[in-house]
Amino acid sequence: MSLTINLWTKVGVKIQSQLAAADTVTAITKANPAVLSATAHGWNNGDLILLKITGMRQLDYRVARVANKTIDTAELEGIDSTSYDTFVSGTAEVITFGTSCATLQDVNGSGGDAEPILIKTIHEDQDFELPGNRSPLVYTFGSLWDPSDAALVALNGFDNSKSPAAIAFEFANGGKLYFCAYPSASLAANGQSGAPVTTPVSLRVRNRLTAYAS
Repeated sequence: MSLTINLWTKVGVKIQSQLAAADTVTAITKANPAVLSATAHGWNNGDLILLKITGMRQLDYRVARVANKTIDTAELEGIDSTSYDTFVSGTAEVITFGTSCATLQDVNGSGGDAEPILIKTIHEDQDFELPGNRSPLVYTFGSLWDPSDAALVALNGFDNSKSPAAIAFEFANGGKLYFCAYPSASLAANGQSGAPVTTPVSLRVRNRLTAYAS
């Protein structure tokens, strides 16, 4: 099997610039792929939607791509909801990724691992661990400091309002990664003598990532 190697070069990082009016979600199946119902939603195949869901918590603040849409339904491409909790209610909003980053220099993802739960009894001489809740996933970046850059201004705006934003990573080989996160971008200027002025940026991921090969 051949592998597609994605590199941290020529990577597009895009930020939510607009959310369309919310459509009411009336049902989501437990299936692979999940099928969502929303009366006369008006979406197109390939649209990216931000889900805000109660009950089926695995989809709350999740970004999904629309596939095989009908007038009142759409598949959530690549999302297997077979073992998810039961849907209660929710909304979906089409995302416009209209702001592109041009200043990011490095990236580091930390967290996102299942915290271990130790299981031990008086009946066995071998303890074991179960996977518990995942620790928070955070992406941190170094960035050139440019207070006129549209992306930094947008991230700073989300930071100031403590609002989440949909984020897209688009790799040169076609891979795509989508998620919703709380940005931190104070526009504080850092650096050393004779070096470019930089500023820290971080994204605190709200729920699971959604990845596509193309």
